[in-house]
Amino acid sequence: MKFRKHKQYFFQSCPCLHQRRMKRGKGEKKATKSRDGTGQVVPLTEPVVIPTAMVGTRSWIGGLFTRTSRRQDKSVDYTLSPLQEERLQRLQDRLLIPYDETRVDHQESLKALWKVAYPHVSLTGLVSEQWKEMGWQGPNPSTDFRGCGFIALENLLFSARTYPVCFRRLLLKQRGDRAKWEYPFAVAGINISFMLIQMLDLQNTPKPKCLPGMNFLKLLEEDEKAFDVLYCIAFAMMDAQWLAMHASYMEFNEVLQATRNQLERELSLDDIHRIQDLPAYNLLFQ
Repeated sequence: MKFRKHKQYFFQSCPCLHQRRMKRGKGEKKATKSRDGTGQVVPLTEPVVIPTAMVGTRSWIGGLFTRTSRRQDKSVDYTLSPLQEERLQRLQDRLLIPYDETRVDHQESLKALWKVAYPHVSLTGLVSEQWKEMGWQGPNPSTDFRGCGFIALENLLFSARTYPVCFRRLLLKQRGDRAKWEYPFAVAGINISFMLIQMLDLQNTPKPKCLPGMNFLKLLEEDEKAFDVLYCIAFAMMDAQWLAMHASYMEFNEVLQATRNQLERELSLDDIHRIQDLPAYNLLFQ
């Protein structure tokens, strides 16, 4: 679906690319922004409470409500196992790598993404109007990575290579009653990477202090690729939420928040020991 006509609104509303404009009303606070050590603008917004449309098959939705959730005080300290500490450090190191359009390996990763997305279409260049068809803001995708870094490209490439059927379904919007103005695929992917980093508190060193982040470390101990797989699950869940909420481009933030709410609930279930135990894992194969 084309989205260029209204892309200015969409990219202003995406949390990791531009500061969200918030209407001031009762109980709302004006959005603020600060800068981290690199001088990058970091959006700070108050969480929005949004009714969540549950998505997925009836069997696992029912299971989600009948299974119990853990509750834990955020102030409770905990000890990492040596393997958790090692894998968390490697993941946090990945977060520090910015996308560098002058690095050959980064250029090759971007080319590889195009090739797996459009295997029968030749790419004319790293700066090309073709990139807009994938859902980048402009002809140069490197400008969009500034909000999240190289890990966002790694996530997209992992999704394409590991779950190619699901990747193409999301890229080409192959299922459901789609909106006239769809979310742009690539930029949505960057926002999902950004959302997961925040939700799991991965930028908090030496370890996450929030409950989803604590529980995620158990999954990371079982599978070093847990973050990348969780990204794929989150993308599939976001698209399912999009369809369930009959959303259009103006509701992208609401859909992303609903996706985050559902992921947090699933990560808090007592019987989640592996990334494959998450109820929404099945969305990757539908």
